[in-house]
Amino acid sequence: MKKNEIQNVVKNKGKVTPKKNSSKKSTTRSKSTSTKKKQPKNVTIKKIEEKKIEEEVVEVKEEEKVEVVAPVKEEKLEEYEMEDIRVPFSVHLTRFFMKLGIVVGALILLLLLFLTLTEYRPDSKEEVAVQGEVHRSLAMDDGFTVMTWNVGYGALGDNADFFMDGGKMVQTADRNRVNKNLYSIRSKIDEIRPSFLFLQEVDQNSKRANHVDEYSVFIHHLSNYQSSYALNFNVLYLPYPIPMIGNVKSGIASFSKFRMESSERIQLPVPFIWPVSTANLKRCVLVSRIPIDNTEKELVIMNVHLEAYDNGKGKEKQTKELLRLMRKETKKGNYVIVGGDFNQVFSSIDEEKIKVKDGLWEPGKIDIDAFGEGWQFYMDTNVPTCRSLDKPYVGEDKDKFQYYYIDGFIVSDNIHVESVETKDFGFVSSDHNPVLLKANFVTEQG
Repeated sequence: MKKNEIQNVVKNKGKVTPKKNSSKKSTTRSKSTSTKKKQPKNVTIKKIEEKKIEEEVVEVKEEEKVEVVAPVKEEKLEEYEMEDIRVPFSVHLTRFFMKLGIVVGALILLLLLFLTLTEYRPDSKEEVAVQGEVHRSLAMDDGFTVMTWNVGYGALGDNADFFMDGGKMVQTADRNRVNKNLYSIRSKIDEIRPSFLFLQEVDQNSKRANHVDEYSVFIHHLSNYQSSYALNFNVLYLPYPIPMIGNVKSGIASFSKFRMESSERIQLPVPFIWPVSTANLKRCVLVSRIPIDNTEKELVIMNVHLEAYDNGKGKEKQTKELLRLMRKETKKGNYVIVGGDFNQVFSSIDEEKIKVKDGLWEPGKIDIDAFGEGWQFYMDTNVPTCRSLDKPYVGEDKDKFQYYYIDGFIVSDNIHVESVETKDFGFVSSDHNPVLLKANFVTEQG
């Protein structure tokens, strides 16, 4: 029976209550028992219908109760669900940065692992190949010249500044400019034609030099020289700064018009610790031996490029190691010439010449008295050997520019030095000018 129909029945039969039904039923039974007379059929049907009606009314009430309670529970459930969904924005932002931090941290760990596994770890002493062929031997009565030049990997011409020196550039030259600079440098070498040539910052397929193999360029051009090459900067990928430097393979190269017996790479102390050391320079000395005819002696030439961007202690340790190597050779009676980019000034230089403007890179200082007797120190202060890279050189007031005197020579006192001259090439093709030394051997008769 439908709900409406039941309610109508209840309304019409409302005079009959469950209690009265029960009482009447009991009375009827009593009478039935006492009189033992059979009840009329219509009365029995009526009672059955009333009973059914009562049961259905109860069911309807129970259904109504369920219908009333159920929506309340659903509303509360929806309310709880809305509370879970409405998470504050700050919480979402915190979760995002936490996830981002985890990703960045993982990438940094992977990068450190990569740099550590691929780190350049040269031995303390390594023999390096001598390339080319010459037939001229060095004699005691030969005069000779030695030129040192930091060529700035062909990319630090007068147009360049550099971020490590206060400038902005990372990639300082395109491929055309690199080739132009290298051509200019080769032309100047041809003009001077030194007996021995020390070059620093000679790159091999580095990104910063637009992947030009500069050592190959030099050895092919200087075919009448023997040469040797030692790496001092070899990083598969340098992830610094933005844009990144990328792969670097760079070193120092020595050239000789006289027969070169051998060359070796001597590792200098590294002032940096892990992880900075994994992507930093491994400075060295390139030692080449030139036999002297009819003697058991050698001219030992040492090409150097000492530390630049340390706190000063690295330069000191490297200079002490260099002195140890020099003394070792003079004890044998050999002749020693050390030349290159020291990234330091000799303490004998006039202080007025080496003043540095505030905020700019400052070189170290080599105390020449610490070397003791038996050594000569040469830097030409008439012309600066290096310029600052805090800004491009071209178009600037040259009188107000920052200059340095950091390239030169240390020579054993059994060699007579006739002259030392810095060639003023205007920093067109490199941030350094070359320095030329002219000398001969001191003989027992002399």
